Amino acid sequence: MSNTIYNDVISNRFRGYLPVVVDVETGGFDAKRDALLEIAATTIRMDESGQLNPAETHAFHVLPFAGANIDPKALEFNGIDPDHPFRDALPENDALRALFSPIRKAVKSSGCKRAILVGHNAFFDLGFLNAAVDRCGIKRNPFHPFSTFDTVSLSGLAYGETVLAKAAQSAGLEWDSGEAHSAIYDTEQTARLFCIIVNRWQEKNPEQVWRNRTST
Repeated sequence: MSNTIYNDVISNRFRGYLPVVVDVETGGFDAKRDALLEIAATTIRMDESGQLNPAETHAFHVLPFAGANIDPKALEFNGIDPDHPFRDALPENDALRALFSPIRKAVKSSGCKRAILVGHNAFFDLGFLNAAVDRCGIKRNPFHPFSTFDTVSLSGLAYGETVLAKAAQSAGLEWDSGEAHSAIYDTEQTARLFCIIVNRWQEKNPEQVWRNRTST
């Protein structure tokens, strides 16, 4: 299959949006007050058979913005030491711009018009992402500002599970509790889960999915 046909198919699968899975690790639950500490994103590609697969992952440790709140209970949960000397964290502005560059390239190369955030409790990740974008004054955010795909809802539908670990295991994925709650691990596992659920739907409803791809 040529790249042109490939791009036409993936760009039409979600009406011009390219799914990009995002996970953030933070210093709390308030996107405007609490620190963004880690962010990771995995782009999604479609193979020649129309199956979705995780593509590239990009991840960064992030320095807390000036005046950011960090709840010790959040650090106990995610295991992050913001002051670790080998953390190699970047300021928010640098981390976001470094993250957005390959995402924009993926959107362009796929023939899509914009990225759409996929997350487990996606509103949380999008809230922190949008708050950081606002703080940094970034004008070219590749993500849709409010639309998302939430694997909590998809997992509840497909497996009757809403917890990421249980949903992943129900989908046949291995789960390492020692690696969980790092942005990279959770992002890549969520990406695999998203692809499994969408591919499962496509296998059961091939004609409906094809009509959706080719409609204008």
